[in-house]
Amino acid sequence: MLIQFSFKNFKSFREEAALDLSAARMTEFSDRVVTVGSEKILPVAAIYGANASGKSNIYSAFEYMAKYVADSFKYGDEEEKFEEYRPTPFLFDSTSADAESSFEVYFTLHGDKNEKTYNYGFCVDKEGVTEEWLNSKAKTARKYSTVFYRENSDNELDLSGLPKNSRDNIKVALEKQVLIVSLGAKLKISKCKVIRDWFLTNEFADFGDPFTNFFLSRRLPKGFTENKNVQQKVVEYFASFDEHIKDFRVEKVPNDGDSKEEKYKINALHKKIDSDEMAEIPLGAESAGTLKMFALYPELQEVLEKGSVFFIDELNARLHPLLVRNFLLTFLNPEINVNHAQLVFTTHGTWQLSNQLLRRDEIWFVEKDDRGVSTLYSLADFVDEDGARIRKDESYEKNYLIGKYGAIPTLKSIDIFRGDQCLGDIGLASTGEERRD
Repeated sequence: MLIQFSFKNFKSFREEAALDLSAARMTEFSDRVVTVGSEKILPVAAIYGANASGKSNIYSAFEYMAKYVADSFKYGDEEEKFEEYRPTPFLFDSTSADAESSFEVYFTLHGDKNEKTYNYGFCVDKEGVTEEWLNSKAKTARKYSTVFYRENSDNELDLSGLPKNSRDNIKVALEKQVLIVSLGAKLKISKCKVIRDWFLTNEFADFGDPFTNFFLSRRLPKGFTENKNVQQKVVEYFASFDEHIKDFRVEKVPNDGDSKEEKYKINALHKKIDSDEMAEIPLGAESAGTLKMFALYPELQEVLEKGSVFFIDELNARLHPLLVRNFLLTFLNPEINVNHAQLVFTTHGTWQLSNQLLRRDEIWFVEKDDRGVSTLYSLADFVDEDGARIRKDESYEKNYLIGKYGAIPTLKSIDIFRGDQCLGDIGLASTGEERRD
């Protein structure tokens, strides 16, 4: 499980930002808190903020870290690939634009009987990796032990926590653009592979990106095309919000020879209102919300089975608030979420800002100041103008919308549509000497 993710100097976040999923000392919904070793961890983090405040940059920062861990072993011999995957620093001051960006996580591994806690992170600038570390802590230990550490400016490289027969291979092959954990996983060093694999099990869905929407809506659940039981599970999944879809008909499309990829025609079956017969509708003709829920199913299935983390940007897009609420309850219900999967999502849907649904430490806000700098903070840590913390019986939604917690748009009237302004523009157009009919 993800305990904490922090990053610095990435896009609109100039200073360090920390998304902390460790449970604070509070009484609400204590049954959903998961204890692993000495850690108490939350299943959900909901992130709110105005448009362009930087909410999506939190999603992007974790996705960047995961991709760099997975692929950096490729960058050492291909400088152009590293150029493509360099992080985007905060660009609105001269110091940050040339400084390194940092990324760090604390997490536990699903199914680890020893219940170890891991701390992994790295710093990277326009030249490559400047620092990287991996530490682990046993369930009963007070301090972390070093697995490896590198610091490039002083040529420091400590691999003492890795097997002796692997250290020379790392030293020979390691280049400045490559992460030890990525290279070590490629070399099948188990201590590196488990870290890399933790990142790979996490899922991402950016529903603010039209290309992602297009791709996800065409991704099929594992075994869907050939296994009727899988199709039935999807029908049951749909029944939680739309009982009209009764079944699916899947037909393989003959290959035209230009592609090796297998293609399928999928129709959703709906019961006719005046008979027991079924009406067939191409899946692509279903509503945008239905297609989005279909797109969410494969990732939801994966994270619930593996106990991993699901990052979703703009979860509320094209979904009814009650449907989003039902989706959240899947993660919040310990009887369903038996493997302790987690959901981290950004949203504008204030219906979920309720003390009947979320704990204060599960609610986060992003605010951007007039310099373009974003800040991340939790409702649990928020202090009002009187120095008091937020009570659990407050109306979170109402207080957020009236600006008590910040992180809302600063609105001005759209003056260009004032009546006199429009008339003035029309008058200018009608009297202009250069006008041609």
